[in-house]
Amino acid sequence: MLQKRGSKNMIAAIIIATFTSLALTGAGCKVSGQGQQSKKGVVQIFDGKTLNGWEGDATYWRAENGSLVGEITPTTLLKTNSFIVWKGGKPGDFELTCDFKITKAGNSGINYRSVAVADVPNALKGYQADIDGAHRYTGQNYEERARTTLAYRGEKVTIKPFTDPASAVREHTKNNAWLERTVTGSLGSSDELKEKIKSEDWNTCRIVAKGNRLQHYINGILMSDVTDDDKVNGKSEGMLGVQVHVGPPMRVEYKNIMLKQ
Repeated sequence: MLQKRGSKNMIAAIIIATFTSLALTGAGCKVSGQGQQSKKGVVQIFDGKTLNGWEGDATYWRAENGSLVGEITPTTLLKTNSFIVWKGGKPGDFELTCDFKITKAGNSGINYRSVAVADVPNALKGYQADIDGAHRYTGQNYEERARTTLAYRGEKVTIKPFTDPASAVREHTKNNAWLERTVTGSLGSSDELKEKIKSEDWNTCRIVAKGNRLQHYINGILMSDVTDDDKVNGKSEGMLGVQVHVGPPMRVEYKNIMLKQ
């Protein structure tokens, strides 16, 4: 009896040890998976259903069918550009990807490393990945309410150091472009790159901001590349938002907005 009882105890011990080992292995797998997800660091910043985590004028912005929709109608024409701003932080170095679709007459853009404009509701000042329905500007780097065009589509540009006060910015712009810049390379002609952008259909935008280098991609193709050596006007972090632009009635949609910091 004692021998049988000992055998039973030994079997029970083996069973318990086996289940314990399996439980620990499972827990280990779970932790490993969480670590990989954390390591990737990619966060979806728009839930596709609500405007939670975003702030803007509900006259122009809404969540609809999985998209962040900006729309101007004949009865809601704008006097100043209007942004909806992500309230989850002020990204510095980051990668942002999203899908967008815009009507032919539309004008929009994704602002980053930006600041709010005093006394102008829902306005931002800062770098912008330009987007428009005619694709005249889509892919270029335009600095909203500041140095204007930093790089046209197809350009690799270095922005020169600036020694004047920031208040003198307008004296260094001409024809809506920044004068203190040097084109250092070509990414292709503007017209050639335009052919890679789909009209009134979904396109993918990717912004890579690392240090003072700012790259804008559309559908996986590099459209503009800026190295900003201007310590007076350049920004290393700031607000993130998307725009509806003054002009005729229009509609723009953004979805799958993913941020990696």
